[in-house]
Amino acid sequence: MAASAPAHQTTMKAIVRERYGPPDVLELRDVEIPTIDDDSILVRVRAAAVNAYDWHMMRGRPSLVRVVAGLRKPKSSAMGVDVAGQVEAVGKNVTQFRPGDEVFGSRSGSLAEYVRGTSQSFLVPKPARLTFEQAAAVPMAGTTALQGLRDKGQIRPGQKVLINGASGGVGTFAVQIAKAFGAHVTAVCSTRNVEQARSLGADEVFDYTKEDFTRGGRTLDMGWRRSSLVSSRRRWCHGSGSRKCRSFWRRTAKRI
Repeated sequence: MAASAPAHQTTMKAIVRERYGPPDVLELRDVEIPTIDDDSILVRVRAAAVNAYDWHMMRGRPSLVRVVAGLRKPKSSAMGVDVAGQVEAVGKNVTQFRPGDEVFGSRSGSLAEYVRGTSQSFLVPKPARLTFEQAAAVPMAGTTALQGLRDKGQIRPGQKVLINGASGGVGTFAVQIAKAFGAHVTAVCSTRNVEQARSLGADEVFDYTKEDFTRGGRTLDMGWRRSSLVSSRRRWCHGSGSRKCRSFWRRTAKRI
């Protein structure tokens, strides 16, 4: 028989919403603590993070969000994805975790006191040197950057990589991950974030408010467009920068 929620408690606090809209639609309510089956785990939330994803899910915008989340109203009232916490209970088939283990990862409904998941929902045990707050800030942004650079971009040591939007949630991880793979990293951000980009390991930093980073005779192996695009095995900029190259990056550059 699967382990159940804490015997002394049957409800928990959770932030929910029953309709799309501005932050006013969010409510703090008492809801039932999730029950788990033989293959699930129950985690006591110690910290949760909010991403742009959560904003889109709350607003129901762009419209494509509703294809997945519900056309007229949300299919689920739960909010939040990124989470870090301690395992409270496990199903009898779960062998990777035990009650008391500190974990972090992604699971719908993280803006609550407890969240239910499977062993696959929690990527790795939380490193001891990270606080719960630090760990909760990693999953969505960090995984997006890792998948883009490693899995889609197939990044290799020695490549020249440009990170456009290097001070955003995904961009800050992308700079560090690219450096860890041995790439030469060029970061693009606004004036106030130049020193931060350097501190994260960027080899070159462009302040887009002062200079046009599509000029200057640089050749790149990979370009990262603010959270959404990695292009590898082609070169965006040749010589002084082609018109197509400049147009592409200007369209995608946003104020960070």
